[in-house]
Amino acid sequence: QVQLVESGGGLVQAGGSLRLSCAASGTIRSIDNMGWYRQCPGKQRELVAQMISGGSGNYADAVKGRFTISRDNAKNTVYLQMNSLNPEDTAVYSCYLFVTTITNLRRGYWGQGTQVTVSS
Repeated sequence: QVQLVESGGGLVQAGGSLRLSCAASGTIRSIDNMGWYRQCPGKQRELVAQMISGGSGNYADAVKGRFTISRDNAKNTVYLQMNSLNPEDTAVYSCYLFVTTITNLRRGYWGQGTQVTVSS
């Protein structure tokens, strides 16, 4: 069984920064692919950033140059560094990890979501 725990959301002023964390625990052999999604009020969930195993990050145009996705393999943790935040970034952010378990099962898992609110 695999569990994801997100942290790092909160309230920040425009121009500020936050770092979201997504810590995975359980029967994980490897984190293969990972992504951060967000759902802004009144909108559909959208992909913000993703990283395919061994590759570099890919970003939505709205966050390119401001957000950075990264990982710490030793901690099974994925991060989203968010800089130069603006009110349009206000959303619930969720991580998605596609993992291989110790029994070689490959599947995806969602984090519980964390609220990011950017005030003007």
